[in-house]
Amino acid sequence: MSGGGFWQRRRAGVLAHLSSLPGEAGSGSLGRHAHGFIDWLADAGFSVWQMLPLGPTHDDLCPYQCLSVHAGDARFIDQEALEAAGWLPRESQSSHDPRRWRQERLCRARAGRAAAGDEASMAEEAAFRQRHAHWLEDYALYVALRREKGEAPWWEWPTAERDREEAALAAARERLADAIDQAVFEQFLFFSQWEALRRHAGERGVALFGDMPLFVAHDSADVWAHRDYFQLDEAGRPRTVAGVPPDYFSDTGQRWGNPHYEWARMQADGFHWWLDRLATQLELFDFVRLDHFRGLAAYWSIPAEAETARDGQWVPAPGRAFLAAVADRFGRVPLVAEDLGFITEDVEALRDTFGLPGMKVLHFAFDSDADNPYLPHHHVSDGAVYTGTHDNDTTVGWYRGLDPAVAERVAAYLGYPGEEMPWPLIRAALASVAGLAVVPMQDLLALDSDHRMNIPGVAGGDNWRWRFQWEWLPEGLQQRMAEMNRLYGRG
Repeated sequence: MSGGGFWQRRRAGVLAHLSSLPGEAGSGSLGRHAHGFIDWLADAGFSVWQMLPLGPTHDDLCPYQCLSVHAGDARFIDQEALEAAGWLPRESQSSHDPRRWRQERLCRARAGRAAAGDEASMAEEAAFRQRHAHWLEDYALYVALRREKGEAPWWEWPTAERDREEAALAAARERLADAIDQAVFEQFLFFSQWEALRRHAGERGVALFGDMPLFVAHDSADVWAHRDYFQLDEAGRPRTVAGVPPDYFSDTGQRWGNPHYEWARMQADGFHWWLDRLATQLELFDFVRLDHFRGLAAYWSIPAEAETARDGQWVPAPGRAFLAAVADRFGRVPLVAEDLGFITEDVEALRDTFGLPGMKVLHFAFDSDADNPYLPHHHVSDGAVYTGTHDNDTTVGWYRGLDPAVAERVAAYLGYPGEEMPWPLIRAALASVAGLAVVPMQDLLALDSDHRMNIPGVAGGDNWRWRFQWEWLPEGLQQRMAEMNRLYGRG
C-alpha cells in the first residue's frame, strides 16, 4: 500500500528523545542503547525515529532553549566508545552530578587520545573543525568564555567581550585556548558518533526525524555572535520576546523569552544564517520538523517588560521569501510544519504553497464536533498523525482526565473498542490515511501522567527528564507492533 508522496510510503514512527533512552550517567547517549533502540524499532515494523532538538541545553535541560543551533549536546557522547578506543579507563559514575562527571571524563578522554598518539583521529578532527568553522569557532569561544565566567549569560560579561571587540576576543582565544580546543573535541566526538548512528539507522531502514525550534535562546552562541539578526538593545537585552497567546495549554499564553529576529536584515542577507542552520540539521536527519511553523507567517511579539504573553501582538514574518530561499538552495527539503495551535488561513497557505506536511494530534480531535480538523476523517496522505506529542499528557493520562461527555465522544467515534487506552487511539493513528503515524514511547508502554515529558508553561520540575528502562517493555510488544504495522500497511 502506498502512502503520500512526501513520505514515499506509509510509515510508522516512535517519538522518543535521545535523552529518554536507557543508559548510565543520567541520560541516554549515542552508544549501544541508541543502536539497540533502532534495532527494536526496525523489528517492530517502525521506519521512523523522531526525537527532540539535540543541542546543548541550559541547566533546565529544555531542548528548545539551546546554547547553539548547530552544536550537539556533549552529554549524549557515548563514554563506552571512548573506553574502547583506549582513551579512558572503564569506571562507574563516581559523582552525584552526572553532568560534571561526564565533563571530567571528556577532558580525560582528550588527554588520553593525545597520550595514545592517535594521529588518525586528530586529523579527522582537524578536517571536521575546518568544515564546520563557520559556527564552531564562535561556539567554542562562547562556551569557554561562559565557563570562565561561572556560566553567566553573555550580556552580563565585561563590555568588550559582550560586544565582541576584536582585541578582547583575540586575548580570550589565547587565554582560553585549551578550553576552546576541548569544546571542538567534544563536537567532533558528537558528530562522529552521530554519523555512526545514522549509518546504522540507514542499514536497518529507519529514518531519523529531527526537530528545529523556530526561535533561538537568548543566552546562546548564535545570538552573541550575530546580534544584528535579533531585536536587541545596545546592552544585548531583548526589546521584544517570543511566545504564544492564551491557548489550549495556558490561560495566560506562554512567554518563552526568546528574542525575535530582525527579519528584514536576515532577508537582506539572503537568509544565509537560516540556510546554514538548516544545512546542519540536514546533515543529521532525514526529516526535520519546523517547530512553531506559524511564526513564519506571523509571530506573537511580546514587549520584553511584559510579565505574561497576554500583552503581545501578531507581527507579519517573511515566511514565503524564506521558504523560497530554502527551495533555491536545497530543492524540495524534507521539512514538516508543526502547524498546531492558533492556525489561520495564511499559515495554511504558506504550508501548502511549499508542499509541506502538517501535523494532526488525536488528543485535540474530540473536544468539538465532526468538523474538528484533527479527527481522522479529515486527515490527508501527505500529513503526519500523532496520538500526542512531547507537550501532551500521555494518552492514558489524557483519557483519564477527560470530561465524561468527551470520553463518550471518543468511545463512540472509535466504535466502542474493547481494548483499554492507549491502544484504541494507537490503532486510530495507524489506520489514518496520513502518510506518517507517530506514537510516543510512553504510549507504547501504556504509561500514565507521571511519565509525561513536558508540561508547557511550567518551568523546572521533572520536565525533559523522563527516561524508560528496557525491562519496562512488555513481553510481546515488539511482535504486537510489527503485526499492527503490517495490518495497517505501514513500514
